[in-house]
Amino acid sequence: MSRQEEPPAPGVDRDEELKQGAPRRRGRPPGRTAQGEETRRRLYETAVRLVAERGWQATTLRDVAEAAGVSVGLLYRYFPSKRAVVLALYDELSAVYAARATEMPRGRWRDRFMYALRTSLEVLRPQRDTLAALVPVLVGDANEGLFAPSTAFSRLRVQHVFVGAVVGAIDAPRGDLGPALGRLLYLAHLAVLLWWLLDKSPGQRATQALLTLLQRTLRLAAPALRVPGVPGLVIGADRLATQALFGDSSADAAGTV
Repeated sequence: MSRQEEPPAPGVDRDEELKQGAPRRRGRPPGRTAQGEETRRRLYETAVRLVAERGWQATTLRDVAEAAGVSVGLLYRYFPSKRAVVLALYDELSAVYAARATEMPRGRWRDRFMYALRTSLEVLRPQRDTLAALVPVLVGDANEGLFAPSTAFSRLRVQHVFVGAVVGAIDAPRGDLGPALGRLLYLAHLAVLLWWLLDKSPGQRATQALLTLLQRTLRLAAPALRVPGVPGLVIGADRLATQALFGDSSADAAGTV
């Protein structure tokens, strides 16, 4: 599955040139170098840390440049906007998650879903403070939110894991039901993530209790898929969710795996 949008590519580190008064070259740095990668990583980590500490709205690119000890011009070469930082964060987290998900064991779809869900929480945990600060953006921003076209590359990468958890299970539902159920479980996973980000209980104990409750609920819900009429309801719910969140012509339309 190809990504629909990539964050700006890293390039040559011009920090020393700027310090020495060399003329600034126009455009982003060409190519990739180890020094450029290191600079980009430092700027990225600084931006993520400041968002966690100060919040999304209160953090400016000038703040990031100052904290990183570089010029604003150099920062713009790697991250021309805060949006670029968000896209880089989405890209990194979704890539790490997709790699971890390849270790998913064989089993029933409900167990594989719980594995995918718990793995998502584990991958995101180091960035919980940053993601909590981004909740208004994740939920409500039309350009950087979870359901924005610009973030589809990350969303589809993660959704693919949940669809695979169902269609690759030893008890995978047949036909269109499997992918539809996987997409709905992906949305359920997003709801759990939002709960986790807002969870104020010590050590997020309320989230652990929710996971236990969800696992018990799935044991009861799984047999219901064999009840006449229920598969049609699941497929219909998937189509409605697709229309509501992405529109009829979205790349996330039913059938995308």
